[in-house]
Amino acid sequence: MEQEKNLIMVTWDFTEKSLFALKHAINIANILKSEVALLHVVKKESEISEAEKKMAEAVQVIKADPSVKFRFIAREGTIFHTIGEVSSEIGALMVVMGTHGIKGMQKLMGSWALKVITSSKVPFIAVQDSPKAEVFKNIIIPISHRREIKECISWAHFCSRMFNTKFLLIRAKYTDANYKRGVESNTYFLSKYFATKSIRFEIKVADGENNFGDEIINNAKQIDADGILVMTTRDIGFADYVLGPQEQYIIANIEKIPVICINPRPVKIGGGFSASGG
Repeated sequence: MEQEKNLIMVTWDFTEKSLFALKHAINIANILKSEVALLHVVKKESEISEAEKKMAEAVQVIKADPSVKFRFIAREGTIFHTIGEVSSEIGALMVVMGTHGIKGMQKLMGSWALKVITSSKVPFIAVQDSPKAEVFKNIIIPISHRREIKECISWAHFCSRMFNTKFLLIRAKYTDANYKRGVESNTYFLSKYFATKSIRFEIKVADGENNFGDEIINNAKQIDADGILVMTTRDIGFADYVLGPQEQYIIANIEKIPVICINPRPVKIGGGFSASGG
């Protein structure tokens, strides 16, 4: 998981949201002693040189910490493919991306963000505002019945070591017996792992009176959380983007809390092939 240089990539589109993402990345880079790469996706190859020049100028304007090294990458393509491709190509540890909340017609913007996030094997941090002073001191992990939530353990361990993070595990409250068993299994697995690795955590059961996503946001606001860690939905299809899986609304939460998004590994099927054809 940890790359040699802990390289952090920032998606850059010359908007205020990308500036927020850059500030978050610089804060993280200061702790990890890592390099920051800005990526701007252009429509034509002829725009690459000018875009890289403007990115360098933008970093100079904010007077970034001189101890942080930057690189500037402009690439022809589309955000839905190029961001994921470049993050793998340069060996990024994570991608920080500015995004917009979902309000009315802006729901489409939220689904675009999720489509970009799920195009990459690299975890994304989706942000909507400038960073707070501290980095990921308190993180909420929603625990549903989905098995892939167990895949978050390596990143929880990483955050614990790098940022001294304390986690609040919030269990979803279901009436369905199968879902309840899934939540209990996931909670036991995570709590046992966290205890073994000396990761600080607490467990809370959701009230079940509201949508689980809303309860996560409300709890995050109550404890002044620095982030929410979610697993994205495996094999998202067109209907998911239109209707909106739960994590889409958490990513675009109205409290503007950063969201760490981890994409689950492809499901392995017979013969060594994955469900995604890998």
